[in-house]
Amino acid sequence: MEHQVFVPVPVPALRHTLGDPVRVARCVPGIQQDADASASPLAGRLKFRAGGHTITYRGELKLSGTGPHFSVTGEGVEARGAGGVKLALTIDLTETDGGTTLAYSGTASGDGRLAELEEGAALAAAQRLLDRFTQQLVTETLAAQEEGGAEDVSAEGLEGDVEEASGDTPGGEPVGDGPVGDGPSGNGASADAGAAAERAERAEAAEPDEAVEPTEPAETASVFDSPVPPPALDPVAGVEFTVPDEPPAEAAHARRTMIGRSAEEVDHAPPR
Repeated sequence: MEHQVFVPVPVPALRHTLGDPVRVARCVPGIQQDADASASPLAGRLKFRAGGHTITYRGELKLSGTGPHFSVTGEGVEARGAGGVKLALTIDLTETDGGTTLAYSGTASGDGRLAELEEGAALAAAQRLLDRFTQQLVTETLAAQEEGGAEDVSAEGLEGDVEEASGDTPGGEPVGDGPVGDGPSGNGASADAGAAAERAERAEAAEPDEAVEPTEPAETASVFDSPVPPPALDPVAGVEFTVPDEPPAEAAHARRTMIGRSAEEVDHAPPR
């Protein structure tokens, strides 16, 4: 099997990524690493999809090589079945105008469910697997380059800050190293003595000529000395009412009429 892919990434960057098994494991599609911390990063389970079927192999891949030529070998057995597979693959990095050409070449053999696939299905699935691996390899490499650039910028910024902090203060001359009167601070003992003398002069100027005797405090008014208003318990106190001496004329006329009618009724009443 032979397969070539061009990527717009320089050879040194790809070589650096392929030299780290941990980063290579992140580029293998469908791999599930072993939970054992002592196991290799390329050990675990790998799902291989071909011809509408998914075959899960349990095994380990081994990566070797430090230059532009890398070799990959691996063995695996079916997680559900008795079949197995063996792989021998080489990866060559060739510098090309604008990037790198990755050339994959190798052989793979197996039995079990892999042998039951249609002719050409396993080869097409292997090429798709290599394309996806290459895509992840480029993504991993570019991400590492961005992280490295950010670290370089941060280191340069910190170094510049340290240089600025260790330099002289604005104004040219250091503070507190010159004789009295030459620098901003001068001699500490002389400055303290001058400040003490100045404070003493201000204190003498602020003292009064004669002591002022404190005046007796004024008598405070007590609430018991205030006049108490008379209680107003009657709600109608202070309101004047006018009571007429005699009833109005209309009322007197009506009363006389009623009295007269009652007398007539008594006179004409039948005897009992």
